[in-house]
Amino acid sequence: MPTLFQQIDSNTKLVQDLFGQLTLEQLNETSGAQWSIAQNIAHLILINSSYFPIIDQLQQKVYKRPFHGRFQFIVKFLGGFVKQSVEPSRQKKMKTFPVWEPKETIQINDIIEQFKAHHEDLKRYVELAMPFIQNKTVIHSPASKVIVYELDTVFEIIIQHELRHIEQAKEQLQRILK
Repeated sequence: MPTLFQQIDSNTKLVQDLFGQLTLEQLNETSGAQWSIAQNIAHLILINSSYFPIIDQLQQKVYKRPFHGRFQFIVKFLGGFVKQSVEPSRQKKMKTFPVWEPKETIQINDIIEQFKAHHEDLKRYVELAMPFIQNKTVIHSPASKVIVYELDTVFEIIIQHELRHIEQAKEQLQRILK
């Protein structure tokens, strides 16, 4: 089984290989209600980064776990539910929390490079989180304190969620190239 770092690097390479040669116009092209490639990538950066302050709080020993995070059956249920909901197959449509919605147009020429740099930050945060992962630390979602899961589940969710949006962006790429 690939390590978390290998999975992150694999997703970085996949994004670079698939979308690295596209123009800004192609990256921002949309069709209907579908997000553009750039919006998908910006969404991933936004959502992944929203976990960083929680990891910082854990490091500083100031994080406060929600009360219901003490109940393992709730933690396992919610973690499993979220993980299942972000499967790459995209059989179930999900609407994101408003806090994680990307801007309509991403006017960044180097969104692919930003994603690559973001993944270096993500790997650094994985390293910072390792002691908390080993201790099975429970955190809440940055979007809702009602949703709780173990920190190791967070990184599994991040990887799956990235693959889900890479698939969505690939569909947009196919429309662009027609």
